[in-house]
Amino acid sequence: MKKVYYLGYYETQENRENSGVVLAAVNKMDYIIEAIEKNNIFIEVISPAVKDIGKNYRKITEKSQLKLFRQIPFCKNKILKIINRYFIRFQMYLYILRSIGKGDTLIAYHAVPYAEFLAFARKIKKFKLILELEEIYADVNGKETDRKKENKVIKSADAYIFPTELLNKKINESDKPYCIIYGTYHTEKERNCCFNDDKIHVVYAGTFDVRKGGAAAAVAIAEYLNEKYRVHIIGFGKPSDKEKILSEIERVNKISECKVSFDGCLSGESYINFLQSCDIGLSTQNPDAEFNNTSFPSKILSYMANGLQVVSVSIPAINVSAIDEYMNYYYEQTPQKVAEAIKNVKFDFDSRKVIEILDEKFTKDIKNLLGEEI
Repeated sequence: MKKVYYLGYYETQENRENSGVVLAAVNKMDYIIEAIEKNNIFIEVISPAVKDIGKNYRKITEKSQLKLFRQIPFCKNKILKIINRYFIRFQMYLYILRSIGKGDTLIAYHAVPYAEFLAFARKIKKFKLILELEEIYADVNGKETDRKKENKVIKSADAYIFPTELLNKKINESDKPYCIIYGTYHTEKERNCCFNDDKIHVVYAGTFDVRKGGAAAAVAIAEYLNEKYRVHIIGFGKPSDKEKILSEIERVNKISECKVSFDGCLSGESYINFLQSCDIGLSTQNPDAEFNNTSFPSKILSYMANGLQVVSVSIPAINVSAIDEYMNYYYEQTPQKVAEAIKNVKFDFDSRKVIEILDEKFTKDIKNLLGEEI
């Protein structure tokens, strides 16, 4: 029987804390698993991040399971931890070579440590390899050794999953089958939250990293908005970056009619309720940053999933996307231009509907990518 496997650094929801997995990546894997399950396809997830707990498999849902690998007991010092990591990876390699064969499909979340192995295994075992590429790591770290490893697995793949159309154009020179997924397409039910003060509430949710510049740009717009508006900053960052934002908020509040507040680092239901209390979400970031060429701002999807209109910097990754027509763009990274875009927002469509359409499309696209034979 032909099977579908999914390789990546994954953990189940109840075991993610202190597991070392990257939550954004795991959340996206969760969504892709869910989309595959909607097509009545069973999927087995293989993860080098998960250790054996006395079982061979752990249930994810009724239609998916997670393969576990043994670990060396009592790994408390650095050397043993490194040995244990390679021991788990070795078991994973053996399992892939023994279990996945011709006619099976392996979706692999791209990672440099197993890139060369995947190219080798694909050649030997003749399974279908779908490579999920979020970025080219060598473009970020500049390591040519990594670039060689990445090129091997990219060339060996039969199909791709990309986060943006731009990355497809950059990588997919042979025009192989592919699909696009910007992030998770889950809409949130309306919580009926609001401030009840007749103001238009504008929120920036994200990092305070000065290199990205999003939070600072959001604070600065208040000088060019009147008392009809209220700006909120929620997010996270280094203590030094947070201190700069708080200092800038204090300065702006002394001189502007529109007031700004820092409302904490929110998550879960608190985050959703706060977003739904607002009207406009800001995707303000440095338009000249290199990551803008291939990276899609995930906060845009969060805003739209909660029914907000979005004001965003105009960058290529969004311009060529399926949500381009729903954006309220600004074209110069100045507080005046961002404020103008906010003032021009028309509340004339339900942004949740756009996310629902993307969800339906991706569910069909992933089925087509897997093939009718699955």
